[in-house]
Amino acid sequence: MPKTLNRVLLGLAGLVLLVLGGSVLAVGLGAPAPSWWIHDGRHDVLLDDSERTRWRDDAWWWPTVIAVLAVLLFLALWWLVSVLRRRRLAEVLVDTGDGAGALLRGRALQSALAEDASSLDGVNRAHVDLTGRRTAPRARMNLVLDPHADPSATLHALSAETLAHAKDSAHLDALPSEVRMRSVRHREKRVS
Repeated sequence: MPKTLNRVLLGLAGLVLLVLGGSVLAVGLGAPAPSWWIHDGRHDVLLDDSERTRWRDDAWWWPTVIAVLAVLLFLALWWLVSVLRRRRLAEVLVDTGDGAGALLRGRALQSALAEDASSLDGVNRAHVDLTGRRTAPRARMNLVLDPHADPSATLHALSAETLAHAKDSAHLDALPSEVRMRSVRHREKRVS
């Protein structure tokens, strides 16, 4: 789930819960009920007998309520799983040649790739994320280029040097990469 959508949904859910919970607390403590409040005062119950039994004889009511609650539960569980799912690769399995293998921390490979990419001519900053499986990692690289940098030369140097070095060092068969480049932006300075 995109980070922005997640934050908007969390903000809306939090705002709704804050308004409803705050109004229940305020009315329970004796404050006058707001004009939109569904009950009259402090001692009014949430569902009285007539509200609870109003739809009992209609055959569509309970299946509809159960279906809506099941859909809400499914959406809440999907949201929870999407928030808790790891986006980055925690470790990479390195073939040591003796049949065993070693585990390389994903952050170590990310920082090594970022340092190598930052040292290339024309690269101002680099950020790397590893995704995929630990036996088949994928790199997502964001490069901020200097104004004088040639993007094609930088991409060639990145694939020929940085990515090849990382692939050889970790004994990987392949290291598919997605590279995004943008130029650095400087603020305008007033010259007098």
